[in-house]
Amino acid sequence: MAGKFVDGEVFGFFLAVVICITCPEYVSSAQRELGKGGPANASATAPPGPGDNAIRPGAADPRPTPRAGPYFDLAFSKNVTALLGKTAYLNCRVKNLGNKTLNMQVSWVRHRDIHLLTVGRYTYTSDQRFRSIHLPHTEDWTLQIKYPQHRDTGIYECQISTTPHMSHYIHLNVVEPTTEIIGGPDLYIDRGSTINLTCVVLYSPEPPAYIFWNHNNAIISYDSPRGGVSVVTERGETTTSFLLIQQAKPSDSGTYQCNPSNAQVKSVMVHVLNEANSIFPLSGEYPAAMQRGGQAFALTSPVHCFVLAVSLIINLS
Repeated sequence: MAGKFVDGEVFGFFLAVVICITCPEYVSSAQRELGKGGPANASATAPPGPGDNAIRPGAADPRPTPRAGPYFDLAFSKNVTALLGKTAYLNCRVKNLGNKTLNMQVSWVRHRDIHLLTVGRYTYTSDQRFRSIHLPHTEDWTLQIKYPQHRDTGIYECQISTTPHMSHYIHLNVVEPTTEIIGGPDLYIDRGSTINLTCVVLYSPEPPAYIFWNHNNAIISYDSPRGGVSVVTERGETTTSFLLIQQAKPSDSGTYQCNPSNAQVKSVMVHVLNEANSIFPLSGEYPAAMQRGGQAFALTSPVHCFVLAVSLIINLS
């Protein structure tokens, strides 16, 4: 009985193989019933036909379409940050204006008072600080502002006289760099420690070309016989200059000035204390800041007051 069952399985297997080999139409007919023997999206696998070169909706056009009319080149028409008193240039690049300059003009309008400043290469304002600059056969239309002031900060419109007109807005920000010396206006340090003066130049659109340090109105010489004087300057959006004077002496006391090339001078008064009054003067006036090993700290917390009181008692006893 078992032998007959095994023979039946073997016979059925070979029969199925013979049907699949000799009768492919049996399988294809079943596929046609389910989906006509092909994938759901026949166009995804079918070879391209004569009309497949046409651009279908949503497909990217490999050839960029050229613009017919004028337009602004935003990469060369950006906002401007200008230094107070230093000439500013607002640039507006117009593409495809071509020979239409006889009919189309590029103008500059100040939004603060809706004042027409320039039309083409002509200036239409009595303020002689403003001037239109345009070189023939170029695409740049520049508004020049001499001696810019804080009141010049605002939005300026570059306008093309199309119908309707086209506009691009440029923001001018007039800034004045400021100078700060950390720890000022008075700095107290111990004799023999290192004087560390840090000057920071803020709000400068470009780093200063140089920074001079003065001591009592005389430029500090880093090669002087005194020795131990060095300067380290780090330039960037915020420029920082460090003046280091080792082994501070009473003769190093006085007024120190940080003098950047594009900002105002800032001063600090340095007091070099002897050991007898290194904590604070016995007159009762506390120094605003002290410096230990070149680091400044303020004498304001209760812990500092307690330490000073204990030191005073020890000295008096």
